[in-house]
Amino acid sequence: MTTAVLRPAGNRELLGLLGGTPLARITVDLPCPHPGFWAKLEALGVGGMKARAAVSMLLGARERGELRPGAPVVESTSGTLGVGLAFAGQALDHPVVLVGDIELEPSMRQLLRSYGVRLELVDRPAAEGGWQAARLARLRELLTLLPGVYWPDQYNNPDNSAGYASLAAELATQLDHLDVLVCSVGTGGHSAGIVGPLRRHWPGLRLIGVDATGSTIFGQPARPRLMRGLGSSIHPRNVAYDAFDEVHWVGPAEAADACRRLAAGNFVSGGWSTGAVALVAAWAARVHPGAVVATVFPDGPHRYLGSVYDDDFAAAHGLDPARAATRPVEIPHPGAVEATGWARCGTVRDPLDTPTEENPCEGQSAHRTPASHRAAAHLTLHDGGP
Repeated sequence: MTTAVLRPAGNRELLGLLGGTPLARITVDLPCPHPGFWAKLEALGVGGMKARAAVSMLLGARERGELRPGAPVVESTSGTLGVGLAFAGQALDHPVVLVGDIELEPSMRQLLRSYGVRLELVDRPAAEGGWQAARLARLRELLTLLPGVYWPDQYNNPDNSAGYASLAAELATQLDHLDVLVCSVGTGGHSAGIVGPLRRHWPGLRLIGVDATGSTIFGQPARPRLMRGLGSSIHPRNVAYDAFDEVHWVGPAEAADACRRLAAGNFVSGGWSTGAVALVAAWAARVHPGAVVATVFPDGPHRYLGSVYDDDFAAAHGLDPARAATRPVEIPHPGAVEATGWARCGTVRDPLDTPTEENPCEGQSAHRTPASHRAAAHLTLHDGGP
């Protein structure tokens, strides 16, 4: 196998296309009626939402001397960051090698290769950690084969979070006020990157994290996950656990149903992460009467035409809207019960911290009452709606 990588010419003018994405008002039932919420449409930005993080990580590495001019960049991805890194590589003159897996959609493979990316696909999941662990194992092999290669390590790189400062600034400009922010959590980058700046504008801001069932990020057991781009089989250090007021786990049936409802009733839609945050944002708007709720739609629908929006795929994987929950099950702490569908928990802690025997919810980073709880006492949690 050759280890040569194609070097792009570099075009810094592309950086001027980053960000500047619009807000949409979402009012369609999801699945219940709600007062509406705001959605930041990151799919309409060049390179997608994660282009912000990709550029930040490469620029940060260059400034520190960790990434030499023209040196290759290698990263593991389920797709979305890959597009962002392809954008950053073209803009900053770095060849990009991406490690994916055979469940990566054919359309996404073709798109990444069209952007000049060298794509490596692993063909079997690891016994522990699934596809994510298998991709990372191949990535570490490539680090020894490619001279001068740089690995951004999106899960643990603080430049990932720093790249979303522009997203926070845009939201602060576009909104007069914000009470509740709903963020999907995969690497933890965009939630950590925007909540701090936004709380300086609105100190009472509540942050709701949205994870996938079967993800380990917030302390649930690892299970095979149908949804891509949401959740994790590892524990990313970019996750700002202390910043979250609560977490929701969403299953694929609920996320797919929300995606299709968005497409049919509000035209703007996306993939698994978009459906999951839309579902939870609608719930938040319903249970916090009068609150201004916003979320970020990380991507658009196009790469999901063969999954979320395909009737045969939906039937084969049990994505029956009649089985989708209309409200979350309440869980007292992440270790209390395994979430197999939409569930909510007001206890947020770093699962790598060791709990005490007396209180399984407490650890070094155990959930504390954040400033948003104290300052936003006027936001009353009702019974969850119909």
